[in-house]
Amino acid sequence: MKTLHTLMILAVLTAASTLTACSHAMMMIHGTGARRPAASEFTLGPRASVEGRYVATLEPSQPLRPRQMQTVRVIVRDVDGRGIDDAQIVVDGGMPQHGHGLPTRPRVTRSLGDGIYEIEGVRFNMGGWWEFRLAITGSRGVDTVTFNLAV
Repeated sequence: MKTLHTLMILAVLTAASTLTACSHAMMMIHGTGARRPAASEFTLGPRASVEGRYVATLEPSQPLRPRQMQTVRVIVRDVDGRGIDDAQIVVDGGMPQHGHGLPTRPRVTRSLGDGIYEIEGVRFNMGGWWEFRLAITGSRGVDTVTFNLAV
């Protein structure tokens, strides 16, 4: 009886993982329904944050390409153009049409002064539309900015 119970649990777990993988594969094939923004929305900045507290600009060390580990600088300024040197920045992102996030966990590794921060560990595992999101906490409060990138 104990063996039968164990086998049933294993069967349920196997079925659940198979369905999850199948669901993800179907999403990759058919998409999530997310609509690609207009071409004018694809920019490295400057881009205002959602609440207008900050203006951010991305400066990749090289052109963004898939399947390459990259470093990206971000310049964070207030609306008057002054650099924000005390910011905490959390990086997130993904492919809205495919329903997956970034394959790595990019993070700010250095503050270079005058509102310039270095983000290391940026990698895009395929070409296409990516969102690159920054959550910024600084002297002006908490705000977010999203960059649409064509990689």
